[in-house]
Amino acid sequence: MSGLFHRIFQWRLARYMVASFAGTIVDLGGFLLLYANGMAPVGAATASYILGVAIHWIVSSRFVFADRLARPGMARGTQQVLFVLSALAGLAITAGIVWFAGEVDVDPRIGKLVAMGASFLAVWTIRLLFVFRPD
Repeated sequence: MSGLFHRIFQWRLARYMVASFAGTIVDLGGFLLLYANGMAPVGAATASYILGVAIHWIVSSRFVFADRLARPGMARGTQQVLFVLSALAGLAITAGIVWFAGEVDVDPRIGKLVAMGASFLAVWTIRLLFVFRPD
């Protein structure tokens, strides 16, 4: 069983799913914590999203794409900017799909589920091909 587990996590996509899960948990947990302690919903959502992206960067750059991490300096800074831009693309996809679901009178929770899948695939592809592109 441990041999199977090890082979699964050698796959980059499986490791990326772990990074996404970590970022999502931090985002959601941070939002709930900040909101429960009196922060306005938009502020709590924004702050927790930023924290989730930071965690996702740490896990992705060290665990998923360690072999493609740029050297410190300008190259790494560029990679980090591209990473944040890819996160914003995911956010835009999510907002657009949830908005569209509302426009066509589909339950926003279903829209959110569809958006999560679409955003995941788009951001994964952007990061694989552009952010952490091989040399």
